[in-house]
Amino acid sequence: MNKVLVLASGGLDSTCLLHKAVKEFGAHNVCALNMYYGQKHHKEMECFQWQMDRLGIENYKVLDLSSIFAGYKGCTLLEGGGDIPHESYAEQLAKKPGTVSTYVPFRNGLFLSVAASIAIQEGCNIIWYGAHADDAAGNAYPDCTEVFIASMAAAVWEGSGHEVQMFGPWARLNKAGVVAEGIAAGMTHEDFEHTWSCYEGGDEPCGKCGTCIDRKAALEANGIYDIL
Repeated sequence: MNKVLVLASGGLDSTCLLHKAVKEFGAHNVCALNMYYGQKHHKEMECFQWQMDRLGIENYKVLDLSSIFAGYKGCTLLEGGGDIPHESYAEQLAKKPGTVSTYVPFRNGLFLSVAASIAIQEGCNIIWYGAHADDAAGNAYPDCTEVFIASMAAAVWEGSGHEVQMFGPWARLNKAGVVAEGIAAGMTHEDFEHTWSCYEGGDEPCGKCGTCIDRKAALEANGIYDIL
């Protein structure tokens, strides 16, 4: 019997992955892992909790890793890290190729290492991680590329004594494709409403940061026009 651990932030991509996991494995075979790392957008953690209740996932953990990035000023996604750019990722990359200012240094490598340890403890033989092709484009987020995913998968497999396999099911999909997968997994309008993408720390989405822009386009590509 397979048991899967899903890295879940409360954001759009990982929530679609959670719904897919529950559909394929059943809620009793899903463990969800959420991590606070000092990000400005705390509201996604509230959405994570809503999804746990909605999906009936009883085995979940919320960890605080914020001390690792405490005091780091080089990332605008973190508290005290400066202003979030209000422009698309394409516009940001055109001005400055390479990683964007919201890239958190090796965050996903850290998350996946923690996930591997917890997967072993919880008896999970699979880890799912929701990075998609739009995140990897232009090397904006280098810890979302297919090369990174394959490398981490190999490390997890070896480091777990060949007990845990790691997969990035969305690696070759764009964000619109991820939303389509969420719909196919049975996500409702209310489910999508209870996801959070905006990188600003406000109570309402700003609608102007790169992830707000991508979210709106992905939802509209799937016929959803009334969710910010």
